Amino acid sequence: MASCSQPWRRQRARGFAYLWTLLMVAFMGVGLTIAGDLYATAARRDQERELLFIGHEFRNAIASYYKANGRNQYPQTLDELLKDPRFAGATRHLRRLYADPVTGKAEWALVLLQGRIVGVHSLSARQPIKQDNFEDDDAGLRLKARYADWVFTYPHDLFIPPENGATPTPGPAPNAAPGGSAMRGG
Repeated sequence: MASCSQPWRRQRARGFAYLWTLLMVAFMGVGLTIAGDLYATAARRDQERELLFIGHEFRNAIASYYKANGRNQYPQTLDELLKDPRFAGATRHLRRLYADPVTGKAEWALVLLQGRIVGVHSLSARQPIKQDNFEDDDAGLRLKARYADWVFTYPHDLFIPPENGATPTPGPAPNAAPGGSAMRGG
């Protein structure tokens, strides 16, 4: 009788080994899915940080152009930030025209005021992960539904109404609403 029970025990042991292997593969699949999601979230957060950095670069370049030579004038094109045509020498307000880290393209939507560039924003309709805890200059980016709503203007509060009930700054010209036509930036 001992010899008859041996094959049954071996088959039963093989069945458990097979079951454990299937469970291990399933757990590995779940783990890889979670790791993939974490990686994708980390990559999007990196893109958001880069978008904020580039937005600040554009804002600072527009401010530099605006204040240069005391003329208080905004640029007409993004290329004017690379080489200011108002000066004989090469005056640069921006090192290069950056690509949008969210879309991966060198296209930006321009925010215009009386035909001049006062800011830029992404063309991406994706929803940002970051919704709060922005620096003071970026307070207008809070709770935005898409990256295209992250508008980087000079001054930073150009289109933000004051919160304390004070009289708002003069409104933009009819063409000045953020989200104007997309123009190639480089």
